Amino acid sequence: MTVHEMAKTLELTPLSVTDGEREFSGVYIGDLLSWVMGRAKSDNVWITIMSNINIVAVASLADVACIILAEGVTVDENVRTTAEAKGINLYSSEKTAYELASMLARIDV
Repeated sequence: MTVHEMAKTLELTPLSVTDGEREFSGVYIGDLLSWVMGRAKSDNVWITIMSNINIVAVASLADVACIILAEGVTVDENVRTTAEAKGINLYSSEKTAYELASMLARIDV
């Protein structure tokens, strides 16, 4: 499934979408950035509540398919434009991390 299809299914709000056709597999949930760098797998969907600029660097290093900011978390314009410049798909959602992960599990990632 593509990031775009997943975002539509989960009713996510796009913040930066540079490659909506990227396929994803698996999900990683975490907020400790060093932990995410060492454990998220390439092509994972990363669900977090972290919103600082460092999420873009971590997403790039881990090569995740996208970041979903859960629980209505927002980012400032600098984070959004940096994600766009670095080719990072970034979405937000009012849903909790648990709700998002449950929905992703049901669509068989």
